[in-house]
Amino acid sequence: MRLRTLPLSLSGTVMGVCIAYTITDSPAPGTWLIALTTALLQILSNLSNELGDTLSGTDTAERQGMHYSLQDGGMSIGEMKGLIAGIAACCCASGLGMVWTAFGTILAPAPLALLLLGAAAIWAAMHYTLGKNPYGYRGLGDVFVFVFFGLVSCCGACFVAAHSVGLATVLKASALPACAIGFFSIGVLNVNNIRDAATDAATRVTVAILLGERRARIYQTVLLALGWVLMCVFSLVNAAGASAWRWIYLVTLPLYVLHLKGVWTHSGRALDHLLPMLVISTFVLSVLAGLGIML
Repeated sequence: MRLRTLPLSLSGTVMGVCIAYTITDSPAPGTWLIALTTALLQILSNLSNELGDTLSGTDTAERQGMHYSLQDGGMSIGEMKGLIAGIAACCCASGLGMVWTAFGTILAPAPLALLLLGAAAIWAAMHYTLGKNPYGYRGLGDVFVFVFFGLVSCCGACFVAAHSVGLATVLKASALPACAIGFFSIGVLNVNNIRDAATDAATRVTVAILLGERRARIYQTVLLALGWVLMCVFSLVNAAGASAWRWIYLVTLPLYVLHLKGVWTHSGRALDHLLPMLVISTFVLSVLAGLGIML
């Protein structure tokens, strides 16, 4: 299972919860359920992606990245399907508990909207590579990553945690870092797709394949630059009455520079170590930025 993606999925959640603590005096109880639901959705996505890639023939011995349970014979397809069903049920239970704990009901408009959003998140988690027409095979992965790893993760977590605050206030407070984390998350997917372009070309379409390796590297540079610009704008627009700690996340900038240097100087399997580098950098940035606005 692709456990190294878990910190990335939690980056927006951490940022959103921290922002919630700055815009409300009474954050929702049980905010840990937000993190649990996020983690379960990511696990569901990882397992579904592994099954989808195996069934489509994308995961072969020639694949450049890590090998997983189905590819190595450690689990049968039937066992994987059963595990996916179990994790999907856990996502539903955790999501219901999260909404009920925060709002005290699931029948009001806001809770119902969140449940619909949760259903969409489960669908998206399962259909990146799985199903008859997976969106990850049609070059749409970048869009879904931006929406769910960025906007839904950060703004959604903020909305649940700041349960007594209106949506407009939540979006005003969290939209910039949500978009930044969304761009960083696309960057993780893009490096993965640059690495696997040669083997992916036979079975799927990705943005990296459409662009070609050089332009995909330019795309990677633009994504990370946009993320950093948005984070800096976020810090500037929230400068009134804030401490200098709001800039503490700048200590992660050298990691992003090193990452981009690696993207421009490595190819194929040699890119693999750059994936966890960007994942951990984004997670640390989110934690530091979140703590910085709370201090």
